[in-house]
Amino acid sequence: MLRVWSKYHRPHGRTLIRLTLAATAFVWFMAISPLKAEESLLVLPKELQRIVSSKGKTTDSKRLNDFFDVDWKRRMQAHPEAATYYGYPGQNGRWSDFSEANIAREKREAGFPLLVLKSIDRAKLTPAEQVSYDLYVYDTERSVEETKFPTEYLFLNQMGGVQIDTSGMLSMMPANNAKDYNDIMGRLRGLPSLIDQYIVLLGKGLAAGITPPQHVLADVQLQIQNQIVENPQDSPLLRKFEDMPESLTPQKEALRTEAKKIYADSIKPAFQRLLNFIVTDYSPKAVTRTGFSTLPRGKEWYRLKVKLHTTTDLPPEEIHQIGLAEVKRIRAQMELVQQQAGFTGTFPEFLQFLRTDDQFFFKTPNELLMGYRDICKRADPELARLFGTLPRLPYGVQQVPSYSEKSQTTAYYEPGSPDVGRPGFFFANTYDLHSRPKWEMEALSLHEAVPGHHLQIALAQEMQGLPQFRRFGEYTAFVEGWGLYSESLGAEMGFYKDPYARFGQLTYEMWRSIRLVVDTGMHYLGWSRKQAIDYFVQNAGKSEHDIAVEVDRYLVWPGQALAYKIGELKIKQLRAEAQTQLGEHFELRKFHDTVLSQGAVPLSVLETQVLNMIALEKSHSAAATKANPKP
Repeated sequence: MLRVWSKYHRPHGRTLIRLTLAATAFVWFMAISPLKAEESLLVLPKELQRIVSSKGKTTDSKRLNDFFDVDWKRRMQAHPEAATYYGYPGQNGRWSDFSEANIAREKREAGFPLLVLKSIDRAKLTPAEQVSYDLYVYDTERSVEETKFPTEYLFLNQMGGVQIDTSGMLSMMPANNAKDYNDIMGRLRGLPSLIDQYIVLLGKGLAAGITPPQHVLADVQLQIQNQIVENPQDSPLLRKFEDMPESLTPQKEALRTEAKKIYADSIKPAFQRLLNFIVTDYSPKAVTRTGFSTLPRGKEWYRLKVKLHTTTDLPPEEIHQIGLAEVKRIRAQMELVQQQAGFTGTFPEFLQFLRTDDQFFFKTPNELLMGYRDICKRADPELARLFGTLPRLPYGVQQVPSYSEKSQTTAYYEPGSPDVGRPGFFFANTYDLHSRPKWEMEALSLHEAVPGHHLQIALAQEMQGLPQFRRFGEYTAFVEGWGLYSESLGAEMGFYKDPYARFGQLTYEMWRSIRLVVDTGMHYLGWSRKQAIDYFVQNAGKSEHDIAVEVDRYLVWPGQALAYKIGELKIKQLRAEAQTQLGEHFELRKFHDTVLSQGAVPLSVLETQVLNMIALEKSHSAAATKANPKP
């Protein structure tokens, strides 16, 4: 799982920090044909007015790239957490403004960039620029659809929110000099206001009957309690003050004292207000039913979530059937591996054996982490055989923070930033070691680190000549589809040599197929949480704790989990197509480089990329044959 910092603190419809677009503004934009510059000048901010006014005075290519630069700056200023995440300078001392007034303003104004694009003649752009133009329009059209629903009421759940993400953001911040610590102080001072804005939004959601399922809020309460400590130095928010740079020696104690005072006087009371609100007002009245279909206009909302995350128009019913077929196919392979392992009991007994036998578990968190690090170091040298281009940015393996580990998934990847010299990190969960079997570790490492998330995301970040929104763009179906596809490369990289590791890889593939069934089941077809857990237990070897955490994740991130399998199936389909059409001329490294060559893109764009590569390779091979005919 890729963990990201989006505008709404959640893995999202996979172009990050997409500005929310007002539907009325979009309708207005679409009605303008052609755009009248004098009309747009009445409403657009000065920096966007300038680009519209330059029509006919400079090339459309220059105007487009000027717009991308201006718009990226606007986004980073509006959402400073994203600026920190991406390494954009100058915004580290603030939090986003989540007041109702500002959210309404953003919705009101966010259609303005489309007015600028309407003033640019797409036909006069280069092919690469046309792709960027089309992707921006693609993203914003879908963002407009999302404004039909009050996403801001669901900012907080057991997977993310102010009780988790703020500590992660502070730990991500640079801490090398006095300016960096001034920024950290700025965020500490601003945190109580952010918490109070959350309380207001949650209250609005409660009044509208739009909340996370009541049962997940027990974990939220624990997460908030973990932020409320007696001694300020024990707060996860103040970890940057534990090991400060030597250059700050004269200021260290003063900074530490001020940080502790801010925590004790402002932050701790604010978290206590949030906890009191959750316990007294919010949780008792939160929805007890599960699934988006139980929310106002829930089915329509869920269909949009499916569309956003999969970048397809597949209806939930069809995705459910794809999941059932994949579960059946993989189950047959798993039973074959059971025979290869020499286990003579039933399939449920084999699953129970894998979940409980001591040989499959480490005894200490450090042993588990070292096991993951060993796998990653064995994977690194194998990459050269599968990829022509590799990233420069390194990555590491760390432990999931203790304040969130109980409700977090088995692992996740947090991207680095080559712009500020921050490596990527694969976070492994060491909570409840008896739910972290050794046989799942190879597949999980290949997904989260290399050749999965780290390789794909770092390559995109290091691309030259693309606008920033392309370097950092994320479409769930592409990013998570690539992660799942990467697991299948393990055999070609020398992994899965024993039947248990192979079963682990199948378990993870089964896990993503089960998601198609239970996510659509709970959110669209009326399944209960228990029904989803039971189906999961019957078909996968994962521990029951992991399964419960996963099902609850699907409940609060509807549609996101569908993207893994849908994306993987598309990549495998395109690889099979390339192998069939190119035959002996097929090169796996060239295929992989093609898939990753434009960063994350919708699946339809990916298909065009690969088909163009196939046509080009066929043309080259035909020309070579003509020039050198066989005797």
